Amino acid sequence: MNWIIWIIIACEIGFWVLIILGLAARYLLNRKKLGLVLLALTPLVDLLLLAVSAIDLYHGAKANIGHGLAAVYIGVSVGFGKNMIRWADRQFRIRVLKTGEKEKDLFGLEFAKANLIGWLRHLLAYCIGGSLIAATVLFVGDFERTSELVGIMRVWTIVLAIDLIITLSYFFWPKKEKGRI
Repeated sequence: MNWIIWIIIACEIGFWVLIILGLAARYLLNRKKLGLVLLALTPLVDLLLLAVSAIDLYHGAKANIGHGLAAVYIGVSVGFGKNMIRWADRQFRIRVLKTGEKEKDLFGLEFAKANLIGWLRHLLAYCIGGSLIAATVLFVGDFERTSELVGIMRVWTIVLAIDLIITLSYFFWPKKEKGRI
């Protein structure tokens, strides 16, 4: 496996470790400022990943799926990061502290709107990741060395389109509560 993949895995683990430590500091140690600092460090993991990927390409590496995934990871972290932290916070309160309430299930138009918001976050992630990939291609200046990044964008474009079709389907065929017709 390519070493850049290992860096991505380490960054993903680091992201979740910072979130768990931040939530533990906030709720278990009652150290709200420390918890906030730890949660605020999560974007630094993304910057580290971007820097390592850029340095690798700058020193002549041929772009591969790892470099593309680095851009995708950063886009997803920006597009969904706040929601992932909010979700983790809720899960921590529910599962560890036994104080949180489970989020209510959505149905019908509410469910469709929530999915549309999720798709818009996906679009934001796509735009950020795609911009990073385009900037990388321009920065390296050698399409032959960066052509795999374009292939990653093709796949992501298809995934984004499928996600949109599924999202729009909820407006035409709304999700119903079980037992209701």
